[in-house]
Amino acid sequence: MEEMRLAVVGAAGRMGRMLIRTIAETEGCRLSGAFERSGSDAVGADAGVLAGLPALGVAIGEDPARAIEGAEAVLDFTAPAATRALAVLCAERGIAHIVGTTGLAAEDLAALRKAAESCVVVQSGNMSLGVNLLASLVRRAAAALGPDFDVEIVEMHHRHKVDAPSGTALLLGEAAAAGREVSLVDTAVRSRDGHVGARREGDIGFATLRGGSVVGDHTVIFAGPGERIEMRHVAEDRALFARGAVTAALWSRGRDPGFHSMADVLGLG
Repeated sequence: MEEMRLAVVGAAGRMGRMLIRTIAETEGCRLSGAFERSGSDAVGADAGVLAGLPALGVAIGEDPARAIEGAEAVLDFTAPAATRALAVLCAERGIAHIVGTTGLAAEDLAALRKAAESCVVVQSGNMSLGVNLLASLVRRAAAALGPDFDVEIVEMHHRHKVDAPSGTALLLGEAAAAGREVSLVDTAVRSRDGHVGARREGDIGFATLRGGSVVGDHTVIFAGPGERIEMRHVAEDRALFARGAVTAALWSRGRDPGFHSMADVLGLG
């Protein structure tokens, strides 16, 4: 079978370069296009060279429509506004949209679900196998333990991360809420400061830490009467997110339009 053609947006960023390297290392796919914001110093450079590889013959462009032309899937770890715009382009062209962008609001997710009427969309706050397995376990634990166990999610990332809580923390919070058959919107507590009173039964709390070069560290705590259960995932290399995204792209090939998560890709749904 012919290699799957993949395009990368945000190609000059840390994740963009990692995605390019991962595509080059993965059998069954190849880089067909790369895009950066207008005015970036990377525009015009060979995507392979920028990623620390031999030249791939793919120049980084500043026109997203041209960059994704001929691609079968687009890998997107950018920002919510860019992701919304790209969703429209992918839907118009029937190109799979693999979304690892974090900080997405309700309107961003609504735009992706609308696009999924015309193309395959795989969206996740974290593309790794380990985190998605953890989410599955959190959902089961939340269902089994019940309201006597308080749920707290602690996450730490590098000092440059701009959104909080992280997409992974929210994914884990959604898993806990689903296990309890409640809405995370109604139960999430994202900050505590001052005299906030006693903890409400059923709250799902988030604590956010930022510093250094931490790739990602997430702990889900179930604190019950006289005992505590902690489930933890530590990301040591961004390559695991890139490998997950490429896996999702290969999984999307030949599928009908629809909205999916990494749990679907990994068979954990």
